[in-house]
Amino acid sequence: MELENSVNISMLLEIYGKLLTEKQYDLLNDYYNNDLSLAEIAENEQITRQAVRDNLKKGERKLFGWEEKLQIMKKNRMQEEQIAVILSEISTLTENSTDTEIAKVLEDVKSKLNCLV
Repeated sequence: MELENSVNISMLLEIYGKLLTEKQYDLLNDYYNNDLSLAEIAENEQITRQAVRDNLKKGERKLFGWEEKLQIMKKNRMQEEQIAVILSEISTLTENSTDTEIAKVLEDVKSKLNCLV
């Protein structure tokens, strides 16, 4: 499985995981976050590897479907990118600013933005 796809599914699981059935959530969590193999999950759940795979695929489709409709992960990524740009601009301003009041305010804003990232 491609690493980027695995990371995306793990992130989607964090965002939308509670919308899945408990069993789907557990299987996806074991596979993507706990790095268990299909065989290990099948043994733990006392089901076949094929049943694990089918449940994983069904859960993945649901996660991607919700993201397609709601776009929460996309919005979060865009927000993080915007915050990074703002932080970079603030750093430039504070390094070049001679006014201590402006520098203090900018540092305060920078600190608050860092908490959001």
